[in-house]
Amino acid sequence: MSAQDVQRPLWLDRAGLQGLLDALAARGYRTLGPRVRDDAIVYDDVSHVDQLPEGWGDEQSPGRYRLRRRADTRLFGHVVGPHSWKRYLHQPEVTIASTTDGVRWSAPEASAEKLALLGIRACELAAIRIQDRVLLGGPFTDPHYRRRREDVLFIGVNCTEPGGTCFCASMNTGPRHRLGHDIALTELDDGFVAEAATESGRQLLAAAGATPAPTSAVGSATAAVDAASGRMGRQLELDGLALVLASNLDNPIWDEVASRCLSCANCTLACPTCFCSTTVETSELSGPGASRVRKWDSCFTADFSRVHGGNFRPATRDRYRQWMTHKLSSWYEQFGTSGCVGCGRCITWCPTGIDITREAQRIREAPMHDSRETAARIQANKLLLAAGPTAPPPTCRPSLEDGSMVPVPARVRAVNAETADTFTLKLELENAADRQRFGFEPGQFNMLSLPGVGECAISISSSPANHGQLAHTIRAVGSVTRALQSLTTGSIIGLRGPFGSSWPLESARGKDLLIVAGGIGLAPLRPALYSVMADRQAYGRVQLLYGARTPEDMLFARDLLTWSAAANGIEVQVTVDTAGPDWTGRVGVVTTLFKGLAPAPAASTIAMLCGPEVMMRFSVRDLLKLGLAPRDIHVSMERNMKCAIGFCGHCQYGPHFVCKDGPVFPLSAVEHTFWKEGI
Repeated sequence: MSAQDVQRPLWLDRAGLQGLLDALAARGYRTLGPRVRDDAIVYDDVSHVDQLPEGWGDEQSPGRYRLRRRADTRLFGHVVGPHSWKRYLHQPEVTIASTTDGVRWSAPEASAEKLALLGIRACELAAIRIQDRVLLGGPFTDPHYRRRREDVLFIGVNCTEPGGTCFCASMNTGPRHRLGHDIALTELDDGFVAEAATESGRQLLAAAGATPAPTSAVGSATAAVDAASGRMGRQLELDGLALVLASNLDNPIWDEVASRCLSCANCTLACPTCFCSTTVETSELSGPGASRVRKWDSCFTADFSRVHGGNFRPATRDRYRQWMTHKLSSWYEQFGTSGCVGCGRCITWCPTGIDITREAQRIREAPMHDSRETAARIQANKLLLAAGPTAPPPTCRPSLEDGSMVPVPARVRAVNAETADTFTLKLELENAADRQRFGFEPGQFNMLSLPGVGECAISISSSPANHGQLAHTIRAVGSVTRALQSLTTGSIIGLRGPFGSSWPLESARGKDLLIVAGGIGLAPLRPALYSVMADRQAYGRVQLLYGARTPEDMLFARDLLTWSAAANGIEVQVTVDTAGPDWTGRVGVVTTLFKGLAPAPAASTIAMLCGPEVMMRFSVRDLLKLGLAPRDIHVSMERNMKCAIGFCGHCQYGPHFVCKDGPVFPLSAVEHTFWKEGI
């Protein structure tokens, strides 16, 4: 079959459309299409043309959606409604792991069915391609999404009458189908001009009795779609917008928009590209069985970015800025495309009528460029946008692939108290394959879980040389960490990992090391210190500056003494914020220890920092004054890591996911967001 045969326009009348539905059913497809329900056009099962919204259109404007009766009997005379097709591919709720005995977890078989999506618009198909990049295009893939995506037919409809909030022409995603469809229909008053783009589409049209389309009908269809491009209800100027938003994180317009935003999450739930999710543990009352369920979530909710008593985005301003800058700016750096397809749902279904196109234009017209935004940063952003999605660091270990959401059992060897609220959980992997898989690099983390209680991300604090034995130093501040603290020797927990990037020990060989830790931030640095001591001759001068709240809150006192007392050991300096009468050491925040440091010769020192972000910000300022380059300063960032593989969105940090692009970053990679609050 030639390309000309595939693309030849055909004609379907209403009986032919019913023939198409019958042909889909005969091939075992579940056909979904638009239907009228609850005063809206939604997607549901369709087996007969009479179920389609004949003669119905819609009126859409900011915060307003109404059905209206058309003067004709067209079946697709509406635009998009509150539902998006992602509910059938990236489902609102999926069980991703379960256990019957509280020890052995398994992933249920990913559900699959042959789906035919009838009436899908070009912008919506573009949204599915974006979700493909997110959920299938990285080092991990989502098995549930992949399985449901494997056998889908796309029977698209070209838009001839765009809605009042549509702007797909601006985003180059519509109104005409150009990529990814099997069949594209253009509706006229007496039938459809049909174009097959795949062999499956051609066969279906043949089975439906399609005939060659009259030349006049083809001309009318082409003219109608072309005219729709010029009648969009909105437009969005994309040229340079990603950089405008990235350099206006402190623009007061964010505060004004936030004063109208209800943080209701309507925009994200209606959006066809948003992929954020959370995991919920459910337990069986009759026994140790439990399930882990993934559900849709939203970056507008207050708990989305909350960690152990704090919140990285506490204000509505922070959350709206996060959503909009991700959609229109940092999404390019992550996935090589915009996160918006111009469907207009976020405008229509916002109760207060906030218009993303208007707010973007306001910032463009009243920019207040960040004083830290330099020409070099802008050029770096241009290069990133041109290069497409960023690759994960080489130390990211996607070793678990599809099984990455399924914990393996680990036995508790000991629960050792470190301070009044901090303990070290020592674990042992009994299975040889698991021991091999859980080899880690200093700076990486694991996900620890208890059935029916939950899961949390904890840095590994043991030596990488202890194969099969892992230690995690944990502050008991929430339900999961307190439950872990209550475990006894021999208990079994769930373990996933290792995840994330590591400290740059290999590239630091031959250089001096300056290690700065605050509070429990010493725990993620401990494996690096063990590795340095095991290969001490490979490094120059090594200094550890450590700050704790009080002498009683100091971690690993025995290690500190051992490292400092060893021949050619580590120079350890310790300070506390508050001291009692028995303390004879330094008092003050950790940056007071910088006063005795000499300026660093260029490229001779590598700095590694972990602790509260405010501590790291002040420390980095001092290190820059001492002459260290941003590329030689490495920071460990913390965010709410729910999935650890970049699918849930909770750890979004500018153009990065902390779980797979971090947690360890060179300052040069995060400098633009590092100094900001609420990111």
